[in-house]
Amino acid sequence: MELIILCFLAIFAYMYRINEGKNAGQATYKYFTETITDAYNKYAPYSFKSVREKVKELGQDYGPKEYIIQIVGFAGLAAVISYLYFYNIFITILYAVIAVLFIPYISYLRYQRIYTEFIFEQIQVYTTNVIMEFNTTQSFVKSLEGVRDSGILEEPVLSDVKTMIDMSYTNGTIDQSIIFFNEKYPYYMVKNMHQLFLQITKEGARDSGEALEGMSMDIDALVEGVYRDRMDRANFHKRFLTFGLILYFLVMAMQFLLGRESYLTLLDLWYVHFILHAIIIINSYFLLTGEKYYNEQTGVE
Repeated sequence: MELIILCFLAIFAYMYRINEGKNAGQATYKYFTETITDAYNKYAPYSFKSVREKVKELGQDYGPKEYIIQIVGFAGLAAVISYLYFYNIFITILYAVIAVLFIPYISYLRYQRIYTEFIFEQIQVYTTNVIMEFNTTQSFVKSLEGVRDSGILEEPVLSDVKTMIDMSYTNGTIDQSIIFFNEKYPYYMVKNMHQLFLQITKEGARDSGEALEGMSMDIDALVEGVYRDRMDRANFHKRFLTFGLILYFLVMAMQFLLGRESYLTLLDLWYVHFILHAIIIINSYFLLTGEKYYNEQTGVE
């Protein structure tokens, strides 16, 4: 552990010397963020760049403080766990570095979840307000125009609604515009609402009020179910992470039962190292898979 502390101090001192007159902490952060940003701009797909920009626009992007806390937390936890397993400085540093390398992937998962939840909220606004507008205009295209001009929609949904309007006027029918939007946002509430509007448009608007009211109630019920599912998953996610972290420290129970000297003797055997590495890797995969599921399976249909 002393070597780890010395390494951190050496990095800090080095950054201070090459950035004399500046705050060493800010200089270190700037160096790492510029390196990561350059790599991100070079290799990140365009679609994810759009997602990240939207998350920043929503004010939910992590700042320097949050990223530094993540780096210190991941590296520190990995160092403590690996040292308790192997009592080896080299392995401890190796696992600390590997843990930090997973931070961009976890941030990617978080961005995707936030973006998906934002899109769902926009789709909820879209469907609810198109129905309200239709009750007044009795025209699907006019309803879209009313929602477009209301200022309640944000990008990218707003641009797609504008595209629907243009396609409807160009084609003289709403069919192609509905297909376009359904493929872009394949939610049940969107498909069901559009199907209802197709029937109303083709069969006439007579007695449509009751059907639209029923559709609004269905949307409200679906939205309530999605938000309830989000809260349940967030609570389960906390318990899941707690359980996963506890599994790492089962090695302490084994050391308590065997005695520290006996445990250190076992570490001289290569297959004991293999088993311990396997435990860490399997448990890490278990946690990473759960994190991926939590951020991707948002319960939105």
